[in-house]
Amino acid sequence: MKFLVCLLVLALASVVSAHNVLLLPWKRQCFYEDVKKGDTLAVSFQVGNRDPQAGGQLAVDFVVNDPHGNQVVKQHEVPDGDVQVPIQVPGRYEYCFSNEFSGIGTKDVTFNVHGVIVIDLNQLTDDALDQEIAKLNQNVQEVRNEQSYIVVRERTHRNTAESTNARVKWWNILQLIVVGVNSLFQIYYLKRFFEVKTLV
Repeated sequence: MKFLVCLLVLALASVVSAHNVLLLPWKRQCFYEDVKKGDTLAVSFQVGNRDPQAGGQLAVDFVVNDPHGNQVVKQHEVPDGDVQVPIQVPGRYEYCFSNEFSGIGTKDVTFNVHGVIVIDLNQLTDDALDQEIAKLNQNVQEVRNEQSYIVVRERTHRNTAESTNARVKWWNILQLIVVGVNSLFQIYYLKRFFEVKTLV
C-alpha cells in the first residue's frame, strides 16, 4: 500500500508544471478541465512580456465557464491571479485568457492548474506515512507554482529594466548630438561675430 501511494505521489509530482501561452493582440485562448463534483479547480497565472522593448499594460481578462456555459469567474484586466472554483456541477470546465481589449502587444501568460487531481486525506488509511506523503506532494506543488511565478515576475522586471536602460542610452545619444551641434553653431557664430570686415 505504501509503495502504491509513493508511486502515485511521484507520478503526480512529475505532472505538475507551468504552462506558457502567448496571447496575440485581439485574441483569446481557452483550455478545458474535466472535474468531479466536490473537487476544486484552482488556476494561478501571471502575465509577462518576452520583448524587453515592448511597453504597455501587462494584464489579461480571465474567465471560467461551467459545463453549461455559465460564467463562474470573470476578472477584467488583471496582471496575475489565483482563482479557486469549488465544483458544484461536474463536467468539462472552460477557462480562458483574453487579450481582446489590447491591440498593442503580445502577452506571455504562465499558468498552473492544480486541484483537479485531489488526494483526499480523509480517504487515506490511518497510516501516518501515507498522510505525510500526501502533504509532501501538496507542498511540492505549491513550491513549483511559486517558482514559476517568480520566474515570470523576474522576466517582467528584467524586461522593464532593459527597456528603461535602452531609452536612457538613446536619450543620452540624442543629448550628445544636440550638444555637439550647438557647440559647432556657437563656434561658427562667434567666429563670424569677431571677423573684421574690410572695405576695399
